[in-house]
Amino acid sequence: MRPALLDFDQQIFVNCPFDKEYSPLLKALVFTILECGLVPRLASDEADSGRVRVEKIRELIQSSRLSIHDISRVGPLQEGDLPRFNMPFELGLDFGCRFYGSRRLTTKQCLILEQERYRYQKVISDISGNDIRAHEGSAEILVLEVRNWLRVTTARDLPSGSQIWQRFSEFEVDLQVSLQAAGYSATEINSLEVAELIQRALGWMEATKGSG
Repeated sequence: MRPALLDFDQQIFVNCPFDKEYSPLLKALVFTILECGLVPRLASDEADSGRVRVEKIRELIQSSRLSIHDISRVGPLQEGDLPRFNMPFELGLDFGCRFYGSRRLTTKQCLILEQERYRYQKVISDISGNDIRAHEGSAEILVLEVRNWLRVTTARDLPSGSQIWQRFSEFEVDLQVSLQAAGYSATEINSLEVAELIQRALGWMEATKGSG
């Protein structure tokens, strides 16, 4: 579905790493957004390789009132690698959209996630004063922080962070079982595309509604 066809207030642009080590955090982040009744939008949403990536990201940012940027993994993946600037770059695009876009875009809000409290001040001190929270590399802490931020920014009546974490833990077990039963290999399970993760999470939430 194209971003323009979705509700501006319902969408959350997610800017985060997609490497194997970050996968547990990404799954928890996507699940939390869905469990809170919102729509996660990621650059991996679309499989159109003909589109310029920055144009795709621009559309997603412009069509989402809320954004979550995890800048905890900007360092090199291993010794000898170069730092990764995609996350700070997309954060900059989001800030620019808010400052220089239409009147509606001035209502945009974003949450910035980091690994350690105040570490960002050493590399991007210009973002001081914004809502920046540390997850310490823990998926459980990330769930709590994202849920609390969404409660404030959306004024929705949301389940508690501990309830969401419990639901996510149950979903992970059920997902593993269902994928294995469907013939998925361990490699396929560990590298599940975000689009399929979202589809399966939504199906699971619908099937288990009211069972908590």
